Amino acid sequence: MSAVRASAGFMLRHPARWVALGFGSGLSPRAPGTVGTLWGWVAYLVLSRWLGPAGWGWLIAASLPLGWWACTVTARDMGVADPGAVVWDEIVAIWIVLWLVMPAPWWLQLLAFALFRAFDAIKRGPVGWADRLCKLRPGQAIGWRQGFGILFDDLVAAGCTLLCLALGKALWTWT
Repeated sequence: MSAVRASAGFMLRHPARWVALGFGSGLSPRAPGTVGTLWGWVAYLVLSRWLGPAGWGWLIAASLPLGWWACTVTARDMGVADPGAVVWDEIVAIWIVLWLVMPAPWWLQLLAFALFRAFDAIKRGPVGWADRLCKLRPGQAIGWRQGFGILFDDLVAAGCTLLCLALGKALWTWT
């Protein structure tokens, strides 16, 4: 199977693609991961008008298996193990970061965003290990392992972001 390009038409033909492509944010021609993360940040701020910490916990808990399914189906449909247009992983990961640091001033949210994007894009250390863990092996078809891998490296990047923010808070006092 040859690789399929993500487009609005492709996205609209299956509900898994809506989710995996971040409701269209992954269709950005430039830096879809960054655009998806921005979409996640804005969605967090909007949804927080109705969701408290417990509501966010439930939404995130539901978003992980939903995302695993959506990312697996979409990657398989696209014929690419980890397509750049799939951004649900960035969205859920930034939700986790914001859920654990909020309430926070805008500059701390921006710092969290920048750290997360750096960890996710550079893929050094534990994020690189997590990214390599579920890669396709020769002759292997795209499946649930790759769908999990799409999410896993971003969850590790979120953990690294939270660790850096916690260390920063321990060293400097901020409100």
